[in-house]
This record gives sequence, structure tokens and C-alpha cells, in this order.
Amino acid sequence: MLKKIFLIGNPNVGKSVVFSRLTGVRVISSNYPGTTVEITKGYLDVGGERLEVVDLPGAYSLEPSSKAEEIAVSLLKEYPKDDSVVINIIDSTNLERNLYLTLQLIEEGFSVIACLNMCDDTKHRGIDINITKLEELLGVPVVSTCAVTGLGIKLLVQRIKEGKSSVRNRPTHQERWLQIGKIIESTQRLTHRHHTFRELLEDISVRPFSGMLLAAGVIFVSFKVVRFIGETLISKIFDPLFFNFYQPLLDKISPVLSGNHFLYHLFIGDLINAKIDFKQSLGLLTTAPYIEFAMVLPYIISFYLVLSILEDTGFLPRLAMLLDSLMHRIGLHGFSIIPVLLGFGCNVPGILATRVLESRRERFIAATLISIGVPCVPLQAMIFGLLGKFGGFYVGGVYLVLFSIWLILGILLNRILKGFSPEFLLEIPPYRFPPLVILFQKLFLRVKGFIWEAMPIVFLGVLIINTMMYFKLFDLATGIISPVIRGLFGLPKEAVVALVVGFFRKDVAVGLLMPLALTAKQLFIAAVLLSISFPCIATFTTLFKELGLRDLIKATLIMIITGLIVGTILNFGILR
Repeated sequence: MLKKIFLIGNPNVGKSVVFSRLTGVRVISSNYPGTTVEITKGYLDVGGERLEVVDLPGAYSLEPSSKAEEIAVSLLKEYPKDDSVVINIIDSTNLERNLYLTLQLIEEGFSVIACLNMCDDTKHRGIDINITKLEELLGVPVVSTCAVTGLGIKLLVQRIKEGKSSVRNRPTHQERWLQIGKIIESTQRLTHRHHTFRELLEDISVRPFSGMLLAAGVIFVSFKVVRFIGETLISKIFDPLFFNFYQPLLDKISPVLSGNHFLYHLFIGDLINAKIDFKQSLGLLTTAPYIEFAMVLPYIISFYLVLSILEDTGFLPRLAMLLDSLMHRIGLHGFSIIPVLLGFGCNVPGILATRVLESRRERFIAATLISIGVPCVPLQAMIFGLLGKFGGFYVGGVYLVLFSIWLILGILLNRILKGFSPEFLLEIPPYRFPPLVILFQKLFLRVKGFIWEAMPIVFLGVLIINTMMYFKLFDLATGIISPVIRGLFGLPKEAVVALVVGFFRKDVAVGLLMPLALTAKQLFIAAVLLSISFPCIATFTTLFKELGLRDLIKATLIMIITGLIVGTILNFGILR
């Protein structure tokens, strides 16, 4: 009996989307290679029989030339062929290149179904494939699909048990390509057509000069859109909800708790000018939910919406290619920009995404740079709120300093650390706009994941801060660290509390700077220090899991040294 289904194909052929369609498992699928480095499993019911579906890493050949291909081939070959079927996902627009893996699978005796994905793009490109003829020549079932819309998926499920093995003699390398050429000649017909606007845009976006101009424009507009959507959500939806509906409710609860000073301080916090101040009161019912839902969540929604669009339209792989030469200078390759951009949403998925990098050296450099030089959305939201009133110079200055740190530190790590960074072959997909349903599904899953991950940390952070402040436990830390804070960074000793709290939650820490009446220079230095010093506890835990204790200690020492140097330079050298 059939027990297992393997999905295999070249990178960026839509395997993750096909997997999601087959199993219903809500996996995040992006329009760039490398999203399935980890093995993903799910289940599919076919005729009352429950089958396990395994999504293998992208592979070009059964002759491994990378870690991802080694994993895919080993998992494929270690399972009994009689109990499994292999669905080979093929990019219909690149049939000739994809058929190399298909023929290898057939030659090895696997029960194969060829899934011609992205059939919508073949029409746009003037490509016509004779499915019946192709099925006849390959000797296995062939199904045409468009995974993003679901077209053909039902037929694919119906034909799963028709998977056939068609063992053939193994040809040389050269003979296999001749065979592929004959298949293409018999099954594929190309018609002449003029370039569409989308295709012209694809050409422009991969050329160095025009591509960088386009990328700069897209990134500029993206951040403008993120800020506009975030500020609109705050002013039109979240602030009215808190001030018009939630605050009156707290005003009724407050007298009930006033009899117990500790509980009042814990849940309501301090009153500012005899009123509850959501930003400064620091209560579990006041500041904690306001920071999570009214200050950070709007920017999370707007950032992930824009990021999802950039991912699924095909812009990010082009950005990776354009930045490849720059990334090589810091010991990485262009594809490393993907984890970096994910880190701008949250450092945790950014660091997790470094798994796609080939060497441990690369993963260490990328994870360290993300944790030091890439501010997450909650921190960015607070930076805008903290420095926005002083003008764009200060907000932009924070990003300029962080980029400079990221670049200089990367170059230094590349020269100091031993080893090498292997080359990475990147697929450039066509531009396409994803269906809105899939776009908003991805947005919902990411926002939901952020809420469930961040909410406990926010409330725990506020609880710890509130308790320590109530019992004056921060005084000890203030006394020890304040000479450094005041002497090197020019910050008042009260800022120690915010810098220590940053380990639990960066956005809470920045919020604690607001009532200190700091100057623009002091706020700028504090914002930079919070960005490059210890990441939040969730990111710190992820660093430990991904790098191990030894490399975590190295990364931590790098953070401390970088923070001391940069804070001192900003205080005495650059800012006057």
C-alpha cells in the first residue's frame, strides 16, 4: 500500500505552494528559493487512505552538489520505492532544464508523477506544451497545475495512485541531454510575441544601474507605505479603541485596586498628572497592552503586508542578485539579504532563515549582523515615535549608523574568521502578483505568530520591570552601570533601566526613555545602543539554538565591544 508522497523539484518551482494545497498545512511560501531547507511534513487523504506528504529541499539533480541536495537525495533513497510516489514539481516555463531531474527519477525506478506547475506563465510567454505527448514519451502521468490559484490540484490528487516507475538504462550526461532535446522538440512549441510591460520591467530590474535605481525607489516607497499604513491604523483605529473604550473601563477598575498599593502599581502603574498614561504608567493593564497592540501591532501589519508583496512578486531575488557583490565583501552572498530583510520584521525569523546558508561561518556572520545591525519592527516603530518629532535627520541617522556598523563589522568578521563562503546559484523568477487571498493568508499567519510570540514576552517584561522598580531593585544595576552610561555615552543614570529592560523587550525599553526628558542627541545615542546591544530574550534564545553556546558567547562579546565603541564615538566624535 502507498504510504508516503515525496515532493521534489528544482528551487523556486512552487513546491511549498503545492504542498500547502495538498495537505492544507499553512506553511509560508515565498517567491524566492530556499524556503524549504527544513523538511516539511503533512498528510493527505486519498480514497480514505491517509498518506504522509514530505516536502524535500530544492534539488537540480540526484547527484548532490549542495547540502540541500544531499538531504533531499538521502531521504528519497532511504525509503522503500514500493511504498511511495514521487511528485516531481516542474517549472513549465523552463521545461528543458527541469526534465534533467525528471529523467533521473525515472531512471532510478521511482514511481513518478510529473507536475507541470506555473502553467499560467506558459501562456504569457507563448509556450505551448503537448501534455499527452509528454506523458507518452516519459512513460509517467503528467498533470498541468497552477498552485497559487489551485488549478489542476484536484486532478493531481486523483492521479496520485497512478504514479508509475519506468526503469530505463542510465545514459551518460551527454546522452541524457540529447534525450531531453528530442522530448522538447516533440512536445513544446514556441510562438513569437512582443515583450509585455512586465517582461520589460524584469529586464530593467536585473541590470546593475537601472536595477539599483529601481530597488532604491521600491525600498523608499515601501518604508513610506509601511509608515503611512502604520500611522493610519494607530490614529484611526487603535488609539480611538484604547482612549474612547478601554480607558473608561480602566477608570472604573482603578478604584477597586486602589486599596492594595502593590496590586495597583502592578496592574495600573504610576499615574501621570493624576491620569493613566498608556505610554508611561507601566502597568500590566495599561502600558503592556498599549505597547503590544496600539504602538507595535499596526507597524507589524503594515511591514508584513509590504514584505509579503515584495516576496511574492519576485522582487527580493532580484534585490539579492543586485547586492551580491556587496554581500561578498562581508563573507556572504546576495541571497543573505533575504534573512536580513526578514530580520527587519523580527530578528527571530531572520536568524532562523540563515539556515539556508551553506557554511557555519556564513550562518554565524549573518546571525550576528542581524542581531546587531538590523532593528526589528517593534524597535523601528518606537524609534519613529521617539525621534520623529525632531525630524527625518535623526530617524534616518539611526539607519545610517546601523548600516555602517553592519557593513564595517561584516568586513572585519570576513577577514578575521577562518573558512570560506561557497557560491550560491540563485533562480530569478518572473514578476507576478499573487492572489490577494494567499497574500492576506500569509499576512494573517505572520501577524498571528507575532502576537502569540510577543505578547507573553511583553507582559512578562512589564511584570519584571514593574516589580523590580516597586522594590527598588534597579538601584543596584543603576549604581554599577551608570558611570559607563554617563561617562562614555552622555546619558543620565535613569537610562540604565531602559538599557537593561531592552534584553526583555526593545520596544518597552524605548518607551521607558520617553518620560526622561532627554535631548535629541541623547535619544539618538540611546536608540542606537538599544538597536545594537543585547537583542530581546526571544532573539537571544534563537541565537543560542542556532549557533550553540560557544558562538553565542562570541556574538555577545562582539555586541558589547561594538556598543561601547559606537556609543563613545557618537557622544564625543560625531554628535555635538
